[in-house]
Amino acid sequence: MNLIATTADLADACARLAQHPFVTVDTEFLRETTYYPKLCLIQLASPDEAVLVDPLSADLDLAPFFALMTDEAVVKVFHAARQDLEIVWMLGRVLPTPLFDTQVAAMVCGYGDSVGYEQLANDLAKARIDKSSRFTDWSRRPLNEAQLVYAEADVTHLRDIYLALKADLESTGREGWVAEEMAVLNSPGTYEVKPENAWQRLKGRIRKPKELAVLIELAAWREREAQHRDVPRQRVLKDDALMDIVARAPRSVEALAELRSVPNGFERSRSGAEVLSAIERGLALDPKTLPRLERERGRGGNGAVLDLLKVLLKAVAEAERVAPKIIASSDDLEAIASDSEADVPALQGWRREVFGDKALALKSGALGLRIERGRVVVG
Repeated sequence: MNLIATTADLADACARLAQHPFVTVDTEFLRETTYYPKLCLIQLASPDEAVLVDPLSADLDLAPFFALMTDEAVVKVFHAARQDLEIVWMLGRVLPTPLFDTQVAAMVCGYGDSVGYEQLANDLAKARIDKSSRFTDWSRRPLNEAQLVYAEADVTHLRDIYLALKADLESTGREGWVAEEMAVLNSPGTYEVKPENAWQRLKGRIRKPKELAVLIELAAWREREAQHRDVPRQRVLKDDALMDIVARAPRSVEALAELRSVPNGFERSRSGAEVLSAIERGLALDPKTLPRLERERGRGGNGAVLDLLKVLLKAVAEAERVAPKIIASSDDLEAIASDSEADVPALQGWRREVFGDKALALKSGALGLRIERGRVVVG
């Protein structure tokens, strides 16, 4: 199979694909050595053809592809779409709409949490995926035949997966459940990485307000530096070193040098000076302005309630044939255990109808759990 390498050929292919009610989409990219993903290949398929697009070609403008992604008459089908959508947003400042993510749909259809493409291809398309090319270097040209076959299979089998899941959702009347998740994926805010929020990736390790203040400033510095240099965060400063600095809060070059997790010479580099400045900014923050630290699990007498909510969630998920993860997250359960009016997804929309109201009833004593024939029954 040849790669589409010119704008004219891409426009022709997208025009053909746009004649169909849906198109399956996948991308291959690299980001092991960069902050931003490097798009190396785009795969597209309609019910009657598949095309591979070379975004690395100097003679190709992706405008026809972005136009197809925003064509309201064509459903764009991805599997585990988030990283693919991040790339589309980063390069074209558009998001595919309407959107259908087969991983999310599979969770609603009872295939468990974060089901893989290989399993769905096997179960729904009766196909086996050759994974030998999965971790190859997609930036090298020319791509070999095995790579092209693997890439094409990522969108051809996806057609059958989509049709099977769509039929399942229609039969159960749960299309709206998936639509709510698609709204999150189609929000630009999902892909906008704000340095001031980078601390949230590491917040679980923090227990003291002073540590939180330093973490907020230090994580923001690392995020900005990684973005500016287009390198992974860990290339700027590893998590362990960052958290060691947060815990010790060194305020001099000598104190920074004493930390074993910090690379030799780092303390006298430009980055070392910026880290010390970030620490000072953190220590100067008013504790009253800091985000509230999460309570430890079970603290405040909610441990037993949380355990019961977990049992309820599992029972409801089994009864509804839905993955627990899509109904309620661990954060949702902890929030509900502490506050019956918590502003969490599990107490909104279809999730409240399926689980949230039962969770509140369980907390109030209006609902019980019992065991029948080895299974938990709600009632």
